Amino acid sequence: MASCLQASMNSLLPRSSPPPSLSLNSSGRKNSKAFRVKAAAKIPMPPINPNDPFLSKLASVAAQSPERLIARPLNADTPPYLDIFDSPQLMSSPAQVERSVAYNEHRPRTPPPDLPSMLLDGRIVYIGMPLVPAVTELIVAELMYLQWLDPKEPIYIYINSTGTTRDDGETVGMESEGFAIYDSLMQLKNEVHTVCVGAAIGHACLLLSAGTKGKRFMMPHSKAMIQQPRVPSSGLMPASDVLIRAREVITNRDILVGLLAKHTGNSVETVANVMRRPYYMDALKAKEFGVIDKVLWRGQEKIIADVVPSDEFDKNAGIRSAERV
Repeated sequence: MASCLQASMNSLLPRSSPPPSLSLNSSGRKNSKAFRVKAAAKIPMPPINPNDPFLSKLASVAAQSPERLIARPLNADTPPYLDIFDSPQLMSSPAQVERSVAYNEHRPRTPPPDLPSMLLDGRIVYIGMPLVPAVTELIVAELMYLQWLDPKEPIYIYINSTGTTRDDGETVGMESEGFAIYDSLMQLKNEVHTVCVGAAIGHACLLLSAGTKGKRFMMPHSKAMIQQPRVPSSGLMPASDVLIRAREVITNRDILVGLLAKHTGNSVETVANVMRRPYYMDALKAKEFGVIDKVLWRGQEKIIADVVPSDEFDKNAGIRSAERV
């Protein structure tokens, strides 16, 4: 280590005044002649950063008082050569690690995007939370961006939401949140494919039915439910304020009933009657009511198309039915 340190200090000092150096022989005495020979020898050294404060400090100490570097105790309490600094620093700059060229070349150099951004790249909008202001802001922004990106390509909306309420009926958002997304859908020039993948309750059911006709789908075990809007907690409000809120809720209910009747093909009276209490629908019942157009069951259409009618099967098998006898 002493030879490497001396060579490092030699490379940092000016060539006009080579640094004095000392070496210890077997008896522990200083041998200046041997040091001069060793210092004069040209030892190949790797390039060293001249701006490194650690090596610069060592070089200056070696030039001024070399005995501080040579005559050192063997069992020192401090790490080697760090006692010459008032405030020791192990590194002048953080270590830089470079990726090998042959290792993981296919991986991106930048961090990957978040999952909603990756879905958005495939023109997929996922509504997986109740319709609170933060969710509405994101959904409306994504719809506007996708239309600006390409007004002719379809947009796919996957819905698993309890609307403006929780599953226990507690209100979590204003009815205007659902109407904001609905109005944005109506302004789009694109085809909108809606798919229910879990539950579509309240305003989420309205968004499911608001897709392009023939492009509204449900998974086999999904649920849809329509219900009347709920009055938010009034707390200690005056009676007049409670009455104002109640009137607003009734207005929102009438608007919701009219929009559901428009998209499901039912009369306003029919929708209003079933909405008196929570009205749950499975995939088949939702199709019958007009909320969706098709149940997504992988391979179902092909299996049904391949089924041969019973009369045709009997004819091919050479069996005559009792009615023909």
